[in-house]
Amino acid sequence: MKHLLKLLDLSTEEIIDILNLADQLKYEQKHGIPHNKLKGMTLGMIFQKSSTRTRVSFETGMYQLGGQALFLSSKDLQIGRGEPVQDTARVLSRYLNGIMIRTFEQSEVEDLAEFGNIPVINGLTDFCHPCQVLADLQTIREYKNKFDGLNFCYIGDGNNMANSLTVGCLKVGMNVSLACPEGYHPDPKVLEFAKDYKNFKLVSDPMEAAADADVLYTDVWASMGQEGEAEKRKVAFKGYQINDDIMRVAKSDAIVQHCLPAHREEEITAKVFEQHAVEIFDEAENRLHAQKAVMVRLMGK
Repeated sequence: MKHLLKLLDLSTEEIIDILNLADQLKYEQKHGIPHNKLKGMTLGMIFQKSSTRTRVSFETGMYQLGGQALFLSSKDLQIGRGEPVQDTARVLSRYLNGIMIRTFEQSEVEDLAEFGNIPVINGLTDFCHPCQVLADLQTIREYKNKFDGLNFCYIGDGNNMANSLTVGCLKVGMNVSLACPEGYHPDPKVLEFAKDYKNFKLVSDPMEAAADADVLYTDVWASMGQEGEAEKRKVAFKGYQINDDIMRVAKSDAIVQHCLPAHREEEITAKVFEQHAVEIFDEAENRLHAQKAVMVRLMGK
């Protein structure tokens, strides 16, 4: 593994290896065991989209691994003034040991990896969010102790989260059911990947998708950059909410996940969110541990 650009690029074995290392690093951190595996190294973090969890978890993770992270806003870089991404990649490769980028176009991440000669980590694009899903998988395994045979249900927009969750959950052996309104389905490349799995289904009825679910997942109806569609999407996504009715058809011990930030009373009720807040914030914490594992695998000697 040279980069983390999208989960489609990773094998099942590579995903499990990252999760195992994430568990180890989490244990070490909780027990005060030093792990300066990236001592003296520097991660450049390019942000063209705002962030809470991505910035804080990567910056803290690099510090805990003995390295440092540089926050690079697109407003402060020449890339924000028209410098080609391939030139930025070549320059940053002379200074840094790795790059994390959070941006809009997947092609920008791919170009950084192609023209640079250091590891590139996708911190989020409009196509996928691999780091979040690695943290999600770590959390699911913590709560359920396995992946094989678990029923995973996603309700809502077929966005970057739906894309990465579909790929990640299928690769580790889960049964995946998505409920998305017509016109808001996952990316065709993801659906092409999923068609080879008999344990995948895409439906329009959230109740059908949630039946016997072990894990329920949702995301905001309007992601960053879609704020102008918010009212239109409220109409399209009416009924695509994790609420008491959905919880009743899922398994009694089902866990609930949300990548945050959450819009209570839209994609999830405040009641269900608070009932499952421990699981949701364990998931948020695991961004730190999963991303540390990714950085160690990519940048470690």
